[in-house]
Amino acid sequence: MTTYDRIDPSDAPAPQGGYTQALAVAGASRLLFVSGQIPETPDGQVPEGFEAQCRLVWANVLAALRAAGMDVPNLVKVTTYLSDRAHAGTNGAVRREVLGDHRPALTVVVAGIFDPRWLLEIEAVAAA
Repeated sequence: MTTYDRIDPSDAPAPQGGYTQALAVAGASRLLFVSGQIPETPDGQVPEGFEAQCRLVWANVLAALRAAGMDVPNLVKVTTYLSDRAHAGTNGAVRREVLGDHRPALTVVVAGIFDPRWLLEIEAVAAA
């Protein structure tokens, strides 16, 4: 049986915004590495606006998890790349909505994104 133990040391900054400082995984027999998911539909459409793109990227992450027989509780690490710091608030709100009470390890990076139409990209690691 896989167990997930949140580790938030008292001598480090408290996590803000729905994540944990570290997540220990024991008993996992499978690891899934989800490549950077982009805000594009299967037919190549890119929605307008950050929130729509963020929701689509999370839908693509969840699709990859489902295809591997996993779901949100299996996420152990999420890395989000934002094109602009101004999107941080909406990004956090959508992420908390998608993840619910689940708190994986998390990194958010403001960086140039490969395609200028994309406002974010998310990669993840899951374990089961």
